[in-house]
Amino acid sequence: MKLPSAAGAPASDAGAALRDATSTCRGISTMSAELGVSGSIGGQGVRGRMLVGLAAPASARLEAVAPFGQPAFIFVARGDDATLLLPRDDRVLQHGKSEAVLEAVAGVPLAAADLRSALTGCSTSTSDTGKMAGDDWRIMTDGPSELYLHRESHSGPWQLVAVVHRDTNGSGWRAEYRDFQSGLPRAVRLASLDASRFDLRLLLSQLEINTTLGADVFQVTIPPTAAPISLAELKASSPLRGKSDRGSDGAK
Repeated sequence: MKLPSAAGAPASDAGAALRDATSTCRGISTMSAELGVSGSIGGQGVRGRMLVGLAAPASARLEAVAPFGQPAFIFVARGDDATLLLPRDDRVLQHGKSEAVLEAVAGVPLAAADLRSALTGCSTSTSDTGKMAGDDWRIMTDGPSELYLHRESHSGPWQLVAVVHRDTNGSGWRAEYRDFQSGLPRAVRLASLDASRFDLRLLLSQLEINTTLGADVFQVTIPPTAAPISLAELKASSPLRGKSDRGSDGAK
Protein backbone atom coordinates (compact mmCIF):
# COMPACT_ATOMS: atom_id res chain seq x y z
CA MET A 1 0.00 0.00 0.00
CA LYS A 2 1.41 3.36 -1.00
CA LEU A 3 0.94 5.80 1.86
CA PRO A 4 0.92 9.58 1.44
CA SER A 5 3.35 11.99 3.07
CA ALA A 6 2.48 13.35 6.51
CA ALA A 7 3.61 16.85 5.57
CA GLY A 8 0.15 18.23 4.76
CA ALA A 9 -1.88 21.02 6.32
CA PRO A 10 -3.66 20.51 9.67
CA ALA A 11 -7.01 18.73 9.37
CA SER A 12 -9.76 20.01 11.67
CA ASP A 13 -11.88 16.92 10.94
CA ALA A 14 -9.20 14.33 11.80
CA GLY A 15 -10.71 13.39 15.16
CA ALA A 16 -14.17 12.92 13.65
CA ALA A 17 -12.66 10.84 10.83
CA LEU A 18 -10.92 8.56 13.32
CA ARG A 19 -14.09 8.10 15.35
CA ASP A 20 -15.97 7.28 12.14
CA ALA A 21 -13.33 4.78 11.06
CA THR A 22 -13.23 2.97 14.42
CA SER A 23 -16.90 3.15 15.41
CA THR A 24 -17.45 -0.57 14.75
CA CYS A 25 -14.24 -1.99 16.16
CA ARG A 26 -14.41 0.02 19.37
CA GLY A 27 -17.57 -1.87 20.29
CA ILE A 28 -15.90 -5.28 20.06
CA SER A 29 -15.41 -7.06 23.36
CA THR A 30 -14.88 -10.56 21.97
CA MET A 31 -14.10 -11.99 18.55
CA SER A 32 -13.35 -15.35 17.04
CA ALA A 33 -12.26 -16.10 13.48
CA GLU A 34 -10.36 -18.39 11.19
CA LEU A 35 -7.14 -16.95 9.78
CA GLY A 36 -5.61 -17.98 6.51
CA VAL A 37 -1.91 -17.17 6.88
CA SER A 38 0.73 -16.74 4.17
CA GLY A 39 4.00 -14.88 3.82
CA SER A 40 7.37 -15.21 5.51
CA ILE A 41 9.05 -15.11 8.92
CA GLY A 42 12.77 -14.54 9.01
CA GLY A 43 12.97 -15.14 5.27
CA GLN A 44 11.28 -18.55 5.47
CA GLY A 45 7.94 -19.17 3.81
CA VAL A 46 4.81 -19.67 5.89
CA ARG A 47 1.38 -20.89 4.90
CA GLY A 48 -1.31 -22.31 7.12
CA ARG A 49 -4.54 -21.86 9.00
CA MET A 50 -5.17 -20.66 12.53
CA LEU A 51 -8.15 -20.29 14.81
CA VAL A 52 -8.22 -17.18 16.96
CA GLY A 53 -10.27 -16.16 19.97
CA LEU A 54 -9.89 -12.77 21.67
CA ALA A 55 -11.59 -11.09 24.60
CA ALA A 56 -11.21 -7.71 26.29
CA PRO A 57 -9.15 -6.55 27.93
CA ALA A 58 -6.24 -8.89 27.22
CA SER A 59 -7.16 -12.54 26.64
CA ALA A 60 -6.06 -14.37 23.50
CA ARG A 61 -5.94 -17.83 21.98
CA LEU A 62 -4.22 -18.81 18.73
CA GLU A 63 -4.26 -22.38 17.49
CA ALA A 64 -2.42 -23.50 14.35
CA VAL A 65 -4.63 -26.25 13.01
CA ALA A 66 -4.08 -28.98 10.43
CA PRO A 67 -6.46 -31.15 8.37
CA PHE A 68 -5.24 -34.17 10.30
CA GLY A 69 -3.38 -34.72 13.52
CA GLN A 70 -2.53 -32.39 16.35
CA PRO A 71 -2.19 -28.60 16.12
CA ALA A 72 1.29 -27.24 15.45
CA PHE A 73 0.89 -25.02 18.50
CA ILE A 74 -1.63 -23.59 20.94
CA PHE A 75 -0.96 -20.10 22.33
CA VAL A 76 -3.06 -18.78 25.19
CA ALA A 77 -2.61 -15.57 27.17
CA ARG A 78 -4.41 -13.71 29.89
CA GLY A 79 -2.89 -10.33 30.49
CA ASP A 80 0.84 -10.61 30.07
CA ASP A 81 1.00 -14.25 31.16
CA ALA A 82 1.29 -16.53 28.13
CA THR A 83 1.60 -20.28 27.62
CA LEU A 84 2.60 -22.00 24.39
CA LEU A 85 2.03 -25.72 23.93
CA LEU A 86 3.63 -27.68 21.10
CA PRO A 87 1.48 -30.84 21.07
CA ARG A 88 3.48 -32.67 18.37
CA ASP A 89 6.80 -32.10 20.13
CA ASP A 90 5.30 -32.56 23.61
CA ARG A 91 6.95 -29.36 24.80
CA VAL A 92 5.62 -26.29 26.57
CA LEU A 93 6.63 -22.75 27.48
CA GLN A 94 4.80 -21.44 30.55
CA HIS A 95 4.43 -17.98 32.08
CA GLY A 96 6.20 -16.10 29.32
CA LYS A 97 5.47 -12.49 28.40
CA SER A 98 2.77 -12.58 25.74
CA GLU A 99 4.56 -10.16 23.39
CA ALA A 100 7.85 -12.09 23.55
CA VAL A 101 6.21 -15.48 23.05
CA LEU A 102 4.08 -14.34 20.11
CA GLU A 103 7.10 -12.71 18.49
CA ALA A 104 9.08 -15.94 18.85
CA VAL A 105 6.27 -17.91 17.19
CA ALA A 106 5.04 -15.52 14.49
CA GLY A 107 7.65 -12.78 14.28
CA VAL A 108 5.18 -10.04 15.23
CA PRO A 109 5.87 -8.23 18.53
CA LEU A 110 2.28 -8.06 19.77
CA ALA A 111 1.04 -8.41 23.33
CA ALA A 112 -2.28 -10.15 23.92
CA ALA A 113 -3.85 -6.79 24.75
CA ASP A 114 -2.91 -5.43 21.29
CA LEU A 115 -3.83 -8.43 19.16
CA ARG A 116 -7.51 -7.54 18.97
CA SER A 117 -6.75 -4.03 17.68
CA ALA A 118 -4.21 -5.38 15.19
CA LEU A 119 -6.69 -7.82 13.65
CA THR A 120 -9.68 -5.45 13.57
CA GLY A 121 -7.84 -2.34 12.38
CA CYS A 122 -8.70 -0.38 15.51
CA SER A 123 -7.28 2.43 17.60
CA THR A 124 -8.34 3.77 20.98
CA SER A 125 -6.65 7.12 20.38
CA THR A 126 -8.68 10.15 21.51
CA SER A 127 -6.57 12.65 19.57
CA ASP A 128 -8.24 15.31 17.43
CA THR A 129 -4.99 16.36 15.78
CA GLY A 130 -4.10 15.26 12.29
CA LYS A 131 -2.99 16.38 8.87
CA MET A 132 -4.52 16.32 5.42
CA ALA A 133 -3.07 14.53 2.42
CA GLY A 134 -5.58 15.60 -0.21
CA ASP A 135 -9.31 15.34 0.34
CA ASP A 136 -9.42 11.63 1.08
CA TRP A 137 -6.46 11.00 3.43
CA ARG A 138 -5.96 11.98 7.06
CA ILE A 139 -2.77 11.16 8.99
CA MET A 140 -2.65 11.14 12.79
CA THR A 141 -0.04 10.32 15.39
CA ASP A 142 -0.72 8.12 18.40
CA GLY A 143 2.43 8.05 20.51
CA PRO A 144 5.12 6.45 18.33
CA SER A 145 2.53 5.25 15.80
CA GLU A 146 1.13 6.88 12.68
CA LEU A 147 -2.49 6.26 11.71
CA TYR A 148 -3.58 6.53 8.06
CA LEU A 149 -7.27 7.14 7.37
CA HIS A 150 -8.72 6.93 3.87
CA ARG A 151 -12.10 7.17 2.17
CA GLU A 152 -12.95 6.10 -1.35
CA SER A 153 -15.05 9.18 -2.06
CA HIS A 154 -16.06 12.44 -0.40
CA SER A 155 -19.31 10.86 0.79
CA GLY A 156 -17.79 7.49 1.67
CA PRO A 157 -16.94 6.31 5.19
CA TRP A 158 -13.49 6.81 6.65
CA GLN A 159 -11.44 3.65 7.15
CA LEU A 160 -8.25 3.06 9.10
CA VAL A 161 -6.21 1.47 6.30
CA ALA A 162 -2.70 1.46 7.80
CA VAL A 163 -0.82 1.89 11.06
CA VAL A 164 2.96 2.34 11.20
CA HIS A 165 4.48 1.35 14.54
CA ARG A 166 7.96 2.73 15.24
CA ASP A 167 10.29 1.50 17.96
CA THR A 168 12.58 3.77 19.94
CA ASN A 169 15.55 2.45 17.95
CA GLY A 170 13.96 3.52 14.66
CA SER A 171 12.84 0.08 13.52
CA GLY A 172 9.23 -1.07 13.58
CA TRP A 173 6.44 -2.59 11.53
CA ARG A 174 3.24 -1.68 9.77
CA ALA A 175 -0.26 -3.05 9.50
CA GLU A 176 -2.40 -2.63 6.39
CA TYR A 177 -6.14 -3.25 6.11
CA ARG A 178 -8.29 -4.05 3.08
CA ASP A 179 -11.55 -5.69 2.02
CA PHE A 180 -13.76 -3.98 4.59
CA GLN A 181 -17.11 -5.63 5.31
CA SER A 182 -19.56 -4.15 7.82
CA GLY A 183 -16.85 -1.78 9.02
CA LEU A 184 -14.17 -4.41 9.64
CA PRO A 185 -11.28 -5.56 7.44
CA ARG A 186 -11.12 -9.11 6.17
CA ALA A 187 -7.57 -8.82 4.77
CA VAL A 188 -4.67 -7.77 7.02
CA ARG A 189 -0.98 -7.48 6.22
CA LEU A 190 1.61 -7.25 9.01
CA ALA A 191 5.14 -6.46 7.82
CA SER A 192 8.35 -5.32 9.48
CA LEU A 193 9.76 -2.09 8.11
CA ASP A 194 13.09 -3.74 7.30
CA ALA A 195 11.25 -6.39 5.21
CA SER A 196 13.36 -9.23 6.65
CA ARG A 197 11.82 -10.04 10.04
CA PHE A 198 8.27 -10.86 8.94
CA ASP A 199 5.75 -10.22 6.19
CA LEU A 200 2.42 -11.91 6.88
CA ARG A 201 -0.90 -11.77 5.04
CA LEU A 202 -3.98 -12.76 7.01
CA LEU A 203 -7.41 -13.49 5.55
CA LEU A 204 -10.20 -13.51 8.13
CA SER A 205 -13.25 -15.72 7.72
CA GLN A 206 -15.93 -17.21 9.97
CA LEU A 207 -15.78 -13.96 11.95
CA GLU A 208 -18.00 -13.80 15.03
CA ILE A 209 -18.24 -10.66 17.15
CA ASN A 210 -19.32 -10.25 20.78
CA THR A 211 -20.29 -13.84 21.37
CA THR A 212 -19.61 -15.50 24.71
CA LEU A 213 -16.12 -16.94 25.08
CA GLY A 214 -15.78 -18.91 28.28
CA ALA A 215 -12.70 -18.82 30.48
CA ASP A 216 -11.77 -22.32 29.26
CA VAL A 217 -11.04 -20.87 25.80
CA PHE A 218 -8.01 -19.10 27.25
CA GLN A 219 -6.66 -22.13 29.07
CA VAL A 220 -4.73 -25.12 27.78
CA THR A 221 -4.28 -28.53 29.37
CA ILE A 222 -0.60 -29.36 29.61
CA PRO A 223 0.25 -33.07 29.36
CA PRO A 224 2.30 -34.33 32.31
CA THR A 225 4.89 -35.60 29.81
CA ALA A 226 5.48 -32.15 28.23
CA ALA A 227 9.07 -30.98 28.55
CA PRO A 228 9.83 -27.27 28.97
CA ILE A 229 11.12 -25.21 26.06
CA SER A 230 12.91 -21.90 26.52
CA LEU A 231 12.15 -18.70 24.63
CA ALA A 232 15.54 -18.91 22.93
CA GLU A 233 14.83 -22.46 21.74
CA LEU A 234 11.42 -21.39 20.50
CA LYS A 235 12.90 -18.54 18.47
CA ALA A 236 15.36 -20.96 16.87
CA SER A 237 12.69 -23.52 15.95
CA SER A 238 9.39 -21.65 15.62
CA PRO A 239 6.58 -24.04 14.66
CA LEU A 240 5.57 -21.73 11.81
CA ARG A 241 8.99 -21.55 10.12
CA GLY A 242 10.70 -23.86 7.73
CA LYS A 243 7.72 -26.11 7.02
CA SER A 244 7.84 -26.11 3.20
CA ASP A 245 8.25 -29.87 3.12
CA ARG A 246 5.24 -30.57 5.31
CA GLY A 247 2.24 -29.17 3.52
CA SER A 248 -0.30 -31.17 5.50
CA ASP A 249 0.72 -29.85 8.90
CA GLY A 250 -0.95 -26.47 8.67
CA ALA A 251 2.21 -24.51 7.84
CA LYS A 252 4.67 -24.66 4.99
